[in-house]
Amino acid sequence: MLIAAFEGWNDATGASVETIEHLAEQWGATRIGHLDPDPYYDFQVNRPTLTRTEDGGRHIEWPTTHFTACSPDGATRDVVLLHGIEPNMRWGSFCEEILELCHSLEVDQVILLGALLSDVAYKRPLPVSGTAADEGLVQRLKLTPSAYEGPTGIVGVLQEAIGRAGLNVVSLWVHIPHYAAASPCPKATLALAGRLEEILDIPVPTGGLVEDTAEWENSIAELAGSDAEIAEYIESLERQDDQPSPQPDGDEIARDFERYLRRRQGGDHTE
Repeated sequence: MLIAAFEGWNDATGASVETIEHLAEQWGATRIGHLDPDPYYDFQVNRPTLTRTEDGGRHIEWPTTHFTACSPDGATRDVVLLHGIEPNMRWGSFCEEILELCHSLEVDQVILLGALLSDVAYKRPLPVSGTAADEGLVQRLKLTPSAYEGPTGIVGVLQEAIGRAGLNVVSLWVHIPHYAAASPCPKATLALAGRLEEILDIPVPTGGLVEDTAEWENSIAELAGSDAEIAEYIESLERQDDQPSPQPDGDEIARDFERYLRRRQGGDHTE
């Protein structure tokens, strides 16, 4: 199994890559490789990082897509974790390289993670929407497919490529309060980890996420306490949640995603 997330356009507040990093730490992942960054990245956009080594030397860390492997307790198979950066070019070749890796490692299922800004109440469980090729999984997880049409990121392109290749692919998107868009958002990472636990059918350690989520909620409460307009808006979202209603349909999720895109185009970037 491969679980993947990408920095950039697909990842509001960095929640999905934070989930990959959390899993890697909790499961003791070991790095097994990376993609050559030269064909895919504009280094004036994603610049390399200069660091000092322990012996006083210098090391350049190039932005790229890394793979790690781990054997979670209770799992019947190993898990490969992909921490990527959305490429600046040659998306087709990029997807082909990832598919080649999947075939070489005999991966039969891929889970893609993403995060978007939405109109949700911060005190309530953050919704996770998604799609899956396996109808049984859709029913078991009560996934709500999106009716969104419009610009997409590498997660959408990779999902289509993986599906065409005949692999079972699932995408999970956590909805984050747009009024709390500052990074990080541990509650979003906790929500994605919970969904992964349902899919993998093994416990996913939460580490410090529960405590971090409580601190995050307290910080939003302080924000609401100092801004009457935000407080009133949050209360209206909570009232909507308290009213009995069906799960959000695809059109609602599409509208959430469209609002997210408009905010980004207006300069509200969250990477």
